[in-house]
Parts: sequence; structure tokens; C-alpha cells
Amino acid sequence: MNKVFNKKLQNLLFICSRNQWRSPTAEAIWRKDAFFQVRSAGTSPNARKTVSPADIRWTDVVFVMENKHKSRLTSKFARMLEHKPLFVLDIPDDYKYMDEELVTELKIKVTDILAVQ
Repeated sequence: MNKVFNKKLQNLLFICSRNQWRSPTAEAIWRKDAFFQVRSAGTSPNARKTVSPADIRWTDVVFVMENKHKSRLTSKFARMLEHKPLFVLDIPDDYKYMDEELVTELKIKVTDILAVQ
């Protein structure tokens, strides 16, 4: 697979609601790739780790699990996100951490997006 961005190290941020299942799974998967630095966070005030302005400044690419996450991020960080690619993965909150189906879906969708960047 061709790596994205001319093999330059990139910072990826994965966002879900509570940072319990989906975004930590994505972080665990992509953390193993030497071409990326990865973080995960949630949009809810009750998230394990709530997304912060520092996360938005740090990231090169943002992945959200659902449209509602995109809406929350853009309403809170509109100016900071103006020049950052933001992708909606359309992955519902139907999985537990490292669920096989979730891992497969994340690998396929994220790899497809990164391959065309």
C-alpha cells in the first residue's frame, strides 16, 4: 500500500462520543504504523478524554465516527479546523473495544481515505 503524504510522519486524531470503544480502537490500530502518530478523544463532556484545542492544533487529519461528531467539532473548533481534512467514517456505536468487525471496518475505511490523500 502506498503511504499517504509522501511517507511523511502525520498526526491522526480519531473522535467518537465518549472515547471508550471506537476511537480508542482506531488509535490502537494506527499506533502500530510507523508513519503516523495517533490520538483519540471524545466530544462528550463525559468522555474518557475530551477533545481539546491542543488536540486540534496537533493533528494533521481528523477522523470522526459519525456526522454528529463532525457537527460538534465544527461548532466548537470551526476556525481551528478550517485547513484540516476531516472525514466521517460512518461507524455507529455498535461495537466494543477491539471488536473484530470494528477493527476490520476501521482498517478498510481509514486505509481507503489515507490512500487517496
